[in-house]
Amino acid sequence: MDGINLNALSENATRLGMRIQETIAEHTRDLSLTRGGSSLFDMADDKAKNITKQLESSSDREKLDAMKRLIALISKNRPVSSYFPAVVKNVASPNLELRKLVYIYLLRCAPSEPDLALLSINTFQRDLADPSPLIRAMALRVLSGIRVPTVATIVLMAVRKSAADPSPYVRKAAALAVIKVYKVDQAHHPTLLDIMTTLLRDRSPLSLGTAVLALDTIAPSRLDLLHVHFRRLCRALPDIDAWGQVDVLRVLVRYVRTMLPKPVPASERQGEEVDKDLKLLLACAEPLFMNKNPAVVLAVARAFYYLAPSSMLSKISAPLLRLLSVSREVERVALAYLLVVARSHPVLFITSHNRFLVRVDDAEQVKRRKISVLLALCTVDNHQTLLREFMDYAQDTDDSVVGDAIHAIGRIASLVPSSTPQCLTALMGMINSKQDTIVSNAVLVLKSLVQNQLLTPSSTSTTTLPTPFSTESTSVAQAPLSIIAQLAQRIDDIRHPHARACVLWLVGQYGSVTGTKTAVEGVADWAPDVLRKAARSFNTEASLVKLQTLTLAAKLILLAPTHRTLVLLAQYVFTLARYDEDWDVRDRARMLRTLLVGAVTGIMSSNDEDGVGENWDKEEQTGRPGVVLRREQVTRVLFEGKTGTIEEELVAGEYARPLGTLSLVMESESLHLHDDDDDETVIDLPEWLEQGIDPALRDSDDDAPQVASSVQAISSQATSSQRVPTPAGSTPVVLTPIGGSTPKDTKDWRDLNKFYASESESEDESEEEEEEEVEEGSGIGEHSSEDEETSEDEEDEEGVAEHDPSSSHERAS
Repeated sequence: MDGINLNALSENATRLGMRIQETIAEHTRDLSLTRGGSSLFDMADDKAKNITKQLESSSDREKLDAMKRLIALISKNRPVSSYFPAVVKNVASPNLELRKLVYIYLLRCAPSEPDLALLSINTFQRDLADPSPLIRAMALRVLSGIRVPTVATIVLMAVRKSAADPSPYVRKAAALAVIKVYKVDQAHHPTLLDIMTTLLRDRSPLSLGTAVLALDTIAPSRLDLLHVHFRRLCRALPDIDAWGQVDVLRVLVRYVRTMLPKPVPASERQGEEVDKDLKLLLACAEPLFMNKNPAVVLAVARAFYYLAPSSMLSKISAPLLRLLSVSREVERVALAYLLVVARSHPVLFITSHNRFLVRVDDAEQVKRRKISVLLALCTVDNHQTLLREFMDYAQDTDDSVVGDAIHAIGRIASLVPSSTPQCLTALMGMINSKQDTIVSNAVLVLKSLVQNQLLTPSSTSTTTLPTPFSTESTSVAQAPLSIIAQLAQRIDDIRHPHARACVLWLVGQYGSVTGTKTAVEGVADWAPDVLRKAARSFNTEASLVKLQTLTLAAKLILLAPTHRTLVLLAQYVFTLARYDEDWDVRDRARMLRTLLVGAVTGIMSSNDEDGVGENWDKEEQTGRPGVVLRREQVTRVLFEGKTGTIEEELVAGEYARPLGTLSLVMESESLHLHDDDDDETVIDLPEWLEQGIDPALRDSDDDAPQVASSVQAISSQATSSQRVPTPAGSTPVVLTPIGGSTPKDTKDWRDLNKFYASESESEDESEEEEEEEVEEGSGIGEHSSEDEETSEDEEDEEGVAEHDPSSSHERAS
């Protein structure tokens, strides 16, 4: 016996060792596949050829390995459609892990291979009845991914069946399948709306958010379907998944602005009038400000920005500022939202302007957004700090950031007029820079500031420019004309076409002088030299510069029509423009020469002894039939054509970009939510209604007033009643013991025999007491006292029976 036991023990030990070795080998292989995932992505071509052989193998381990390699190839965007027939054979595999991978493959390849996917459509339909909700959901996803109109009816039946599935995960997949079916065949739109009505009644937060998304996709104008679900959606909002919260909030914002009355500001009435349903939405959405998902926080901020009254807008400042420190990507999106809010309500962020200071390692787009936000927060109190910041940003290595910073300096001068001298000093210091970007942008801003100064009545006096921001040690007293003179002298150093055009326009517009002895009477000394330099490089200039050169020549000869050198210089410029490649330049030259016919008639005649006008066109020499303007009229046309200033105002289009759109973040003209959306998914922010619809339309069974059920407990003294609130839609029976006492153990009250026995006894006792009270008027007090003692004894016995089930059953029997 001992030998037999030893042999059996050794055999068992040998088998156990082999099993352990096999298990270790299998786990080691799994570990190499999970940790060393690079082997799946860096496999050789010969291994890729063996995938088909592995898929046809009888071992689940080989099939799993092959499917993992296929998923790796899909992630590398490799073509894997050739493996479709071999993969479809494993759809009905009993291995759950293998089936998951097969469905992942089919989800990717079924839209591109619809004909091959039709071969296994029966398997997908069988899987809709699988015990696992994961398999049922994935089968529906694959079935709806077959975008063939001929099977749309079959898919629609599967969606209808899944919409009533007991699993919320499957119902969520059904809501997503509704969108796919609608995109394949819109003829099923009425049936899909019926399915959506069923899905909107869902109580599970897991599928509720997806149902709202599907409704917004297939019927964005049917907001009336949300009437009875509005309050339930608001209450379920904190329990919905993060991305579902984003979709629900977006739809509810449209619903509120379409169906609810606009909140009345406190300034127009005694207090703010806010609809109770709007208060419910804001109260349920406010806790989501603490959500970890930045998209949810932005969605709640959008809802408050477009819906909340002015007294509640302060709640969005802290959550938006918190997003700046989440990540670089989130910071860029959050700054887009902050810029819109800061421009309309700067008081919310004025005390937090230090959070928007530019860092060296910020991206270009982030730097530009921060400069725009700081500019929106500029006030009299902080403009000194912001001016120093913008001057520092002007030395940035990015040209676009430099341009924004310099233009921000000009905006500060417009927003805070008292800072104009400091801004001019800073800009004049930038003119001497060796960087073309700084010089050109400074000239553009100086042009606007100088124009504003000259149009101001007090600008004729000298403007003292202090030097806290300049390199000079003494203050410089400069007038706007002296600034133009400095720009004219540095015309050769200014190479940017737009900047050169601005300088030429300033010289021509403000180059006239009166009461001062100059080389050319009525013209500043530096103006003719600017025209000479511009004429010398006319052929190599940009079209914008050529147009301003022609205008400068016309203005100067109009100021000094008898000066021979100026006329020759203008003649040379007009002749070059006559044969220019740009038709705009040719048209401008022809127009100006026509205007000057009546203003300089003596100079333009062919009888000029000096021959100044011999090369002019004969039509200009002889004059054209029609109206000929005099010199005063031409002067008014050329010099007084622009009476206002061209300020660096904010682009109006940025205000039209609503929150929550791709155009706001990408600064594009598209108003779509996503980049691949069509015209039907444009984000629409409707206008508020003055009155709104009837609030009774939003009433539902959940919002019905609570029904109170009363059970009267009759005692010997008086009749006492106790009301117990019940949920809406149900009226349960409330069992209350005699005397108004509440039972401690509710299980005993579920015994109907005991309940009816105690109830019949109480009714008999009450009838006897009433008869005694009627017949014996004089002895009411005595009998009542005795009845009270009797009832108290019965109550004590019942109380004991409550704690002793056996005694209660004996009494009932």
